[in-house]
Amino acid sequence: MLSPLRSPTELDRRAVLTGIQLALRAGIAAGVALEIARISKLDFPIYAAVAALIVTDLKPSQSTNLGLHRIVATILGAGCGGVLGTLLSAQSWAVGASIAIAMLISHLVQGKDGVRVAGFTCGIIIATVGDAPWHFALDRLMETLIGVVVAWAVSHIPKLIRLPELENVET
Repeated sequence: MLSPLRSPTELDRRAVLTGIQLALRAGIAAGVALEIARISKLDFPIYAAVAALIVTDLKPSQSTNLGLHRIVATILGAGCGGVLGTLLSAQSWAVGASIAIAMLISHLVQGKDGVRVAGFTCGIIIATVGDAPWHFALDRLMETLIGVVVAWAVSHIPKLIRLPELENVET
């Protein structure tokens, strides 16, 4: 069985510095997104922080890719949640069925990337909203957009410590 833990021999200067830089960027992006969502008076600003955390990367191109998938998945999940939340109650079977529908639609639209986010977004709308699914869906989308845009901005800040790229050495 593969261990989810790093071997102590893998902890070199590069791994530590890369980890520090990513952690600082993600923390800054999450904090900034949280504050913007609070100032915007959104109901659950923590979702903006979560979006920023998930999308932040040291490579701007990777952050862009993650952000686009996150936005598409949130649109699909929020749309499913809005429609199905209008039609269904918050019973367990309805939440489960709604999550499955959102995940399937997301998979058909964008492949495996974002499938869980679409299901999660739809599920929280169905399970927690009651009589205002579209308001809740719009807020989730706004929080996600705030988080993704902040993550994109942070990922474009030059790295504090530049590390030479690893050479592709074939052994």
